[in-house]
Amino acid sequence: MPKILGSSLAEHRERTRDALFSALSSLMSERGFDAISLADIAARAGIGRTAVYNHYPDKETLLLAFIEHETSRYVAGLQESLADVAEPVEQLRVYVRQQLSLAPSYHFAPGPDLKQVVSHEGLRRLRAHVAEVEALLRDILTRAIEAGSIPAQDLEAVVPLVHACLSGRAAPQHEPARSTYVETTEAFVLRAVGAPAAAGVATVA
Repeated sequence: MPKILGSSLAEHRERTRDALFSALSSLMSERGFDAISLADIAARAGIGRTAVYNHYPDKETLLLAFIEHETSRYVAGLQESLADVAEPVEQLRVYVRQQLSLAPSYHFAPGPDLKQVVSHEGLRRLRAHVAEVEALLRDILTRAIEAGSIPAQDLEAVVPLVHACLSGRAAPQHEPARSTYVETTEAFVLRAVGAPAAAGVATVA
């Protein structure tokens, strides 16, 4: 009989899920998703392979659950950070910096793009969670337009462009390159939507 992790079945399921998510994240930082098997994930998590099937029938289901969990946690944290900021341009700065700090969690090792290795249903679920994050940016920009802080613009076009800028590549992990990259990217995004740059931050020529 499989060992129960925790004092209850609910706690066991949560601990098992967290172990599998951690293992998947670790493996995907090393190699592409296509090169990882469910057995690899189970071994890294220290969980019997057959026990994994009680939670996730295949690795795509596990991947989608992991991304949905991480996105929900990120959105909740971002909403909490934004709640302390009233001015929409300042909220945009918070949003940009939070997105750049998120990048390492979603910057997987080289390999086929996820669009090539997950099902159409999987892609639909992934797009739904991207849209959840984009909705926050759209709300910020809408308030900025209404406040007269930035000019009116086509947000259906602008929001994906901003996200493409923020997720195009992972930020450097070491200083001073990281701070320079974050400050330059922030100034670029602010300038792109017509917002004033932060004081003391050089704008992009």
